[in-house]
Amino acid sequence: MKIHSNSTLLMIGDSITDCGRARPIAEAVSWDLGNGYVALIHALLGATCPGQNIRIRNTGISGNTVRDLAARWQSDVLDLKPDWLSIMIGINDVWRQFDAPLQIEWHVPLDEYASILEHLVRTTRPHLKGLVLMTPYFIELNQADPMRAMMDRYSEVVRQLAGQYQAILVDTQAAFECILTAVHPMALASDRVHPNLAGHMVLARAFLQALEHAW
Repeated sequence: MKIHSNSTLLMIGDSITDCGRARPIAEAVSWDLGNGYVALIHALLGATCPGQNIRIRNTGISGNTVRDLAARWQSDVLDLKPDWLSIMIGINDVWRQFDAPLQIEWHVPLDEYASILEHLVRTTRPHLKGLVLMTPYFIELNQADPMRAMMDRYSEVVRQLAGQYQAILVDTQAAFECILTAVHPMALASDRVHPNLAGHMVLARAFLQALEHAW
């Protein structure tokens, strides 16, 4: 696996990462990491390679956009000095343009999303042993669906940054698409965004596969 023993892995994002985690900073103890993919990654690593002593911390906050990440980056990332950092952000940046069309102050257009995320990645990458960038997603196979189409454009920003800054890319959209050939989106998330346990396992599996961990 690409993450070495005795490393600290910090995971930051929105509600998909948060998932009811403990405050102020969730540590890898019991369900303090929440009830989503972060906790599942911790559990799988603990079951398959307990001797590696990988410390996982979770600073996801529900409702966050990339603007919110930038506002708390110093305290919730840089001050914690992780060895590895995982970022998954962008779902709310897109979603607010659909579920709150009149609140334009909540919308994060593509160019702003790209600019802020690139700044965070560029200034943080030199301090890390490794960086993981997870694409935002919409659990929908129809690429012509308006929200899916927009999410794909935001995901492409993440893909380009991963290549530019030697980060590991986790294509979460592709991971869900493999499952959607057999099940309806609502079998994974009633709103096509917030996954149930099976959906979170899809994310955890995609993350660990990207890090070349097999079980």
